[in-house]
Amino acid sequence: MNPIISAIIAVSVIGLICAVMLTIVSKLMDVPVDERVAKIRDILPGANCGACGFAGCDGYAEGLVADGVKTNLCVPGGDTVSRGISEILGAPVLDVIEKVAVCHCMGANDIALKKMEYEGVRTCAAAKQLYSGERACPFSCIGFGDCAVTCPNDAICIEDGIARINSRKCLGCGMCVKSCPNGLIRMYDDTIKVLITCSSHERGALVRKYCTAGCIGCGKCARECPEGAITMERSLAVVDYEKCTGCGHCAEGCPTKAIHAADFTNALK
Repeated sequence: MNPIISAIIAVSVIGLICAVMLTIVSKLMDVPVDERVAKIRDILPGANCGACGFAGCDGYAEGLVADGVKTNLCVPGGDTVSRGISEILGAPVLDVIEKVAVCHCMGANDIALKKMEYEGVRTCAAAKQLYSGERACPFSCIGFGDCAVTCPNDAICIEDGIARINSRKCLGCGMCVKSCPNGLIRMYDDTIKVLITCSSHERGALVRKYCTAGCIGCGKCARECPEGAITMERSLAVVDYEKCTGCGHCAEGCPTKAIHAADFTNALK
């Protein structure tokens, strides 16, 4: 027999045997997939942000079916997704507590001191490695937009050298939080009414030197809050939102306007 024909026959037989073996093994090792997982995955937003506590949407969908985790953990999907999941699983509808991202720095170019002109890779992560970027305040927004690049819904832009977050576009996924090397972006329930827009723990005199919009640690807000909702921690005002009623008295009395009244249906006032 022609050697070429013999080789073709041999390869064909080997291929057929392998195909049969793979078919048998796939049947023996087949793991039944609950069709509800696919249905849930279809209605999840696909952000794979991890806000639900799982690595991605696939993990959350599997956890919902296999482990019975709560149906309201998808913050980007909101109540619509929670309702859809509940219908698929036949579970009670749970309300989603919407989240919004807030950047704790108002040190724009015209009010924050620069210590140098940075020349290098224009990312916050890179600038952080070189004297923490251009600004004199070590707690400031570096301003090169790593958060804006990460945001899946274009809710963040860099304006006047700092990150500005559009609360109406924010999905609450928290991906920007992970991207900020200075830890300035944090997630809050969208029901809160007061924000401290500074992160500096420096003494007041030094804060004034760096930035005219920073918290100087004077403690006026803590002393005058009618609910005792504000305390001073290392020269920085901190709000206890369990106590805060959103009266706005602290924002009105702050000498540097480092406290803002917030309305997340519109934006920072």
